[in-house]
Amino acid sequence: MTAPLDHHADNRTGAVRAARIFSNVVSPPVMFAILGLAIPLKTLPFWPGFAWAAMYGLLVSLAPILVILYLLKIGYISELHMSNTSERHVPYGTAVAFALLAFGIVNWFDGPELLRCLLIFNIIELAALGLINIKWLISIHATGIMATFLIVGLLFGWGWSLAVLPFVIAVCWVRLYLKRHSPAQIIAGLGLGVLSVWLITLLGCFV
Repeated sequence: MTAPLDHHADNRTGAVRAARIFSNVVSPPVMFAILGLAIPLKTLPFWPGFAWAAMYGLLVSLAPILVILYLLKIGYISELHMSNTSERHVPYGTAVAFALLAFGIVNWFDGPELLRCLLIFNIIELAALGLINIKWLISIHATGIMATFLIVGLLFGWGWSLAVLPFVIAVCWVRLYLKRHSPAQIIAGLGLGVLSVWLITLLGCFV
């Protein structure tokens, strides 16, 4: 694959800069932080729901980002988006570990069932992405946005999921525009998002 358009800082201007910012904002940690807030508030009063959402956001969304920033600082990874698959092993492993920790907390303190389901999904999805990325750069952005689209539909109604659909299209287009992924990697990411959500429904979640 050719070097991504935004690989070098000098190229991050104009449309490339806008696409990179969009890609960073509409990213899996952000998408799942929003889901992690909405899901507890769906079934609990505001403050208990917010407390569970904060726990989820800190462990599942923020902590893996801090790990990546630390690895970037010490030179273990060369750039934020980690186009080199070998740089993704530790971030994926730690992300699964944080999701398992959050799952243990939810179980121990009898947290919201839907949040437990979301964490099971996160563990399955992150583990699958980590295994695939040992050999191939599947798109985590495509996986995350497709899964978000489906989970929103299952939990909040397909009318609400229509609001997510433009982001599914935009995320895929931006990742292709930046040359961060090939079409095959995007399609595989979308497929993994569908498969992961389908598997979690077979376990009795989100249905």
